[in-house]
Amino acid sequence: MEPGTHFVFGTHKEYGFVASFTSSMPSHLAQWFLLRETFEPVPNKPGLFRLSEPEQDGPRRTRQAVHDLRRQGYAVHADMALDPAASASPPQAVLPNGLLERRSRLAQAAAGRTTQRGTAPTTSPPSARPIPPKPAYAPTVHLTASGGGRSR
Repeated sequence: MEPGTHFVFGTHKEYGFVASFTSSMPSHLAQWFLLRETFEPVPNKPGLFRLSEPEQDGPRRTRQAVHDLRRQGYAVHADMALDPAASASPPQAVLPNGLLERRSRLAQAAAGRTTQRGTAPTTSPPSARPIPPKPAYAPTVHLTASGGGRSR
């Protein structure tokens, strides 16, 4: 298995199609991905997951899970029969886009403890809307002979 591998897929005589994850992958993140790919934890076997309902097109579903995780940028090792790259058409040239390295860094960051303590960022109080200056002129009020009011 190559260094940096995140997931491993294979077959087991008792559990059928199985998956596990390596120490380079945080367990809570790996479990989240495997559950979404319809794998379930094997009782009394920590870190081992089996495909739910393997009799319903199990090989294809397992190959699809391998494919999906690779598209997300994770390094996946799979048995030859479950590897879509080995069982499908000839592999196409893939240009490196740094996604695998980015996923590895994200996985390592998710596994580590944060140095931030949730303190609120320091911000300045919201600025008040400026009040426009008083006009230099005063409106002219004309009084009528009836004793008040404005002229028109």
